[in-house]
Amino acid sequence: MVTADPELDDLNSMIRFLLYANEIDVVGLVYASSRFHWSGDGKTPFFLPEREYTEPQLSWRWAPGERFIDDAVDAYEQVLPNLLVHDPRYPSADALRAVVRMGNVQFEGDVSEETPGSQLIAETLLDDDPRPVHLQVWAGTSTIARALMSIEERYSQAPEWPEIHAAVSRKAVITKFASQDGTYDSYIRPVWPDIRVTDVATMAWGYLARRVIEQPELEYLGAEWMRDHVTSTGPLGALYRTWGDGRQMVPGDLTDYFHLSGQSADELRELGYAVWVDPQPLGEWISEGDTTNMLNLLVPGLRGHEHPGYGGWGGRAHRVDEGPDTWETRGTADAAPDESAPDESAPDEYSVTRWFADAQNDFAARLQWSVQSTFDGANHAPVVAVEQVDRNVRPGEQVQLSAVVTDPDGDAVAVRWWRYREAGNFEGAVPLSGADSTSVVVTVPADAVAGQTIHMIVEAVDDGVPALKGYQRVILTVV
Repeated sequence: MVTADPELDDLNSMIRFLLYANEIDVVGLVYASSRFHWSGDGKTPFFLPEREYTEPQLSWRWAPGERFIDDAVDAYEQVLPNLLVHDPRYPSADALRAVVRMGNVQFEGDVSEETPGSQLIAETLLDDDPRPVHLQVWAGTSTIARALMSIEERYSQAPEWPEIHAAVSRKAVITKFASQDGTYDSYIRPVWPDIRVTDVATMAWGYLARRVIEQPELEYLGAEWMRDHVTSTGPLGALYRTWGDGRQMVPGDLTDYFHLSGQSADELRELGYAVWVDPQPLGEWISEGDTTNMLNLLVPGLRGHEHPGYGGWGGRAHRVDEGPDTWETRGTADAAPDESAPDESAPDEYSVTRWFADAQNDFAARLQWSVQSTFDGANHAPVVAVEQVDRNVRPGEQVQLSAVVTDPDGDAVAVRWWRYREAGNFEGAVPLSGADSTSVVVTVPADAVAGQTIHMIVEAVDDGVPALKGYQRVILTVV
C-alpha cells in the first residue's frame, strides 16, 4: 500500500516500484499530501508556520489534474507485454488502476473527512487476509491516520474493540520517510502505539545521496550511467526525472529548479529560486528519496521485510524509544568489512549504501526487461535456494549450510557465504570454512548462549550485463 505525493522523487520511486510489482501484492496506490504538496479545495486559504510559503495559499505545489501515479501506470502498460516475457507474475495495468485512489490531499495533515484512499486502507486493514499490510509512507501520514481514525470511530464503542485494535496493530506495518505532516505524532503514535513503525529517512537514495555514496558507486548517479541504463530505456525510463530534463513539477514553482542545468546556485538564486541542493550537470541523478521505504520488500531472499533489524537493500534499523515497536535506519552502524566491529571509520549510512550498486544494476536489468521482447534479450538474477533458512544450533556445533544456485540465463555464477554480523546478536567472531562455495561450515562459538543469533547470507553473482545478484539469508539460533 503506497501513499505518495507529487514530489519528483516519488515519481522516480514509483517507476522502480512498478518494475518490481511481480515480487509483491500491490493493494493500493494512493495520492497523498504532505507539508510540501497539497491540492487545496479551490476556495480556502491555508497556512502553517515554518513552511516553504510565508502567507496563506489556496494550494501548494500541486498541479491541476495531478496524475503522476496514473502516468507511471500508463507507461507500465506500454511495456507490460515485454515484462510478462521475463516474469508472468506481473499484474495487469487494469489491476493496478483498480487500486489507485485519491487520499487526503486537500491540506497538509487534514483528516476531517474520509476519502477513497483512506477507505481503501481501512478496508484492507480489516479484511480477512492474515498477511501484514506494508503501509508505505512516501508523503505525510494523514491518509493512513484518517483510515485508522475511521476504524476507531466505527468500533471503539463495540465490545470487540480491544480485539480489533490489537488485530489492526499487528497487521499494519508503517514504513515512513520522516514525518511530513503532524498526524503521526498527534494521532497514530498515541492511539495506535503497537503498530510497528520504521523511519527510513536517510540521504542515500535522496537529493543528498552524493554525501554518502562513495566511489566507485558514484558512477550510478552520473549522467552517462543514467542515460545508458535508465532514461533511454523505454517509456518507463523516459518518464524518470534527471537534472535539466526541462520538466517542472508545477509551472512557476520556485523551489523546483531541477528542470534546469548549467546555472550555478547563485545564478539560480538571482532567478528567484530557493536553492537547497547544489545544482548538478545535465542528465545526472536527482533523487529517489522514498525508495528506502520499499527496497526491503523487493528482495525476498534477504528477508529484510521480516524484521527492521535484519537489513537488506533498504538498510538496517535500530530500536528507538518513540514506542514499543519503533525503529530508525539513520544512525544504524554497519561495518566494512563484514567481520569488523562498527567504529567511526564505517561509512555513513553503510547499512544502506553497501547494497546501492546491487540495487541499481537490478533496476537497470528490469528496465531492459521492459524493452526486450525475448527472454534472452536481458539478464536475470541467479536463483538461490537453501532448504532450511531457520536452524537451531548448539554452542560448539559445526553446521554445514548448502545452497542450490541456478542462473536463468545459463551464466557463470560466483558464490560466497558471508556473515551479516550486525543483523544477529552474537558479537564475537564466527569461523567459516569453505565460504567461497555453495557449501559453508559454520562453527558456532563455544561461548554462544541460548537465544543469540547468527545471520548468514549466501550471495550469488552472475557474469551477465549488468552483473546481477541473488541471495538467501539463513538465521542460526542458539539453543
